[in-house]
Amino acid sequence: MPLLSQDKFDQLKQKAGNLLNRTLDQHVNLAVTGLSRSGKTAFITSLVNQLLNEGGEKQLAFFNPVHQERFIAAKRITQKHMHVARFDYENAINALNQSPSQWPQATTGISELRLAIKYKPKDSLLKYTTELATLTLDITDYPGEWLLDLPMLNMTYEQWSEQMFSLLSEQPRVEFAATWMKKVSELDPLKPADELEIADIAKTYTELLHTFRHQLGLSVIQPGRFILPGELAGAPILEFFPFTDIDKLDGNAYQNASDSSVIGTLKARFLEYRERVVKQFYKKHFLKFDRQIVLADCLTPLNNGKASFEDLKLAMNMIMQSYHYGQSSLFSRLFSPKIDKLMFAATKADHVTPEQHTHLVSLMNQLVHGTKQQISFNAIDIKSLAIASIKSTDYGQSSHQGQAIPVVRGLAQGTGKLTTLFPGAVPAKLPDEDYWANHHFNFVSFAPKQGMAEHEALPHLRIDQVLQFLLGDKMS
Repeated sequence: MPLLSQDKFDQLKQKAGNLLNRTLDQHVNLAVTGLSRSGKTAFITSLVNQLLNEGGEKQLAFFNPVHQERFIAAKRITQKHMHVARFDYENAINALNQSPSQWPQATTGISELRLAIKYKPKDSLLKYTTELATLTLDITDYPGEWLLDLPMLNMTYEQWSEQMFSLLSEQPRVEFAATWMKKVSELDPLKPADELEIADIAKTYTELLHTFRHQLGLSVIQPGRFILPGELAGAPILEFFPFTDIDKLDGNAYQNASDSSVIGTLKARFLEYRERVVKQFYKKHFLKFDRQIVLADCLTPLNNGKASFEDLKLAMNMIMQSYHYGQSSLFSRLFSPKIDKLMFAATKADHVTPEQHTHLVSLMNQLVHGTKQQISFNAIDIKSLAIASIKSTDYGQSSHQGQAIPVVRGLAQGTGKLTTLFPGAVPAKLPDEDYWANHHFNFVSFAPKQGMAEHEALPHLRIDQVLQFLLGDKMS
């Protein structure tokens, strides 16, 4: 038998490496999950920035491929779905690099980004077939508001109306919603629907949702597309609302109501929205994820008060029920992927002093305690961290009544003034009534640091630990 030439041997080695690469699943679909203002855009920008700038031992000390000098390089490559917008990384970086620096624009629609990460394998079987391996990372970004529509998939119009009525009947929503609810209660649900009347009431309901989100700082906003409609703006599919007295309707009358009646029209539009908008969004994007990071801003709700914080807790548990968790195997990765690694990240950790970070993690864990227990039962790898995707403050000490106290220092958002303060103690557990009555928080929003270099890695807190948890095992 003739010996193989070196070229032929190298070709076979490359083919074997490619086959093993696919078999060992050198591909990660990462879900970056978070409600509005949790910092998704900043997180994706920072994560991509660290990899494109090759990190460095100082920046990514806890990311093994960098620490062990096995990280080669990363680059953006063409994304899989041509019909989905590209994540606007360049504009995000430009916003941070301009003078004065600005935070990147918040997410208003679906976007994707794909990275190819080249590294030297160390422990996996790949080291026997190739000197260099490539991990493909897909990241999908979408508005946090759309997340809260996912629980609607398992609800009827009646159930959804009853749930919304319960929320609208409680503080702080009730005083803002009272006039709108009275108007709905005066509707005859069985009369022929007036398109203009329904559109007008739906518009007022949408305005209420904006008030709840932007004025009251609440998190449970349904339907989420009403305040970020994207390409659906102005479509009749977004012109419906909960019927607040639906429990008072005669069951037979409701079931037999004409499709052209008020209640029939509202029900039909709800079902159309559930099937064509929510379900399609879920099927296109959520069923493919195998790694997930859940971002939450716990500090702003603490500033806004008890109602805002309790609403955040409810929202976090609602969205966590919508994911497909379970240990991944070769066959499930190929045919039915499931999330097998999950990270909970409390964002804006740079807004509090370092000794408060453990409390921030503890608070995050308690926010998702019930869901986390259920997920842990399925033997999924879970980790919690306090992070700052883009660090905007410095830490120091100040003197108060002869005692040294830790402080944060940065440029206050809006004013641009250099501000030094102790923002307050983060509670280590979910606050009770006494805590809300006796503690006050002053978690100031900070602007990005000024003068960040265009081609240098962004300052951060623990993004290297995020990378190690989410990607480290794939790059071993």
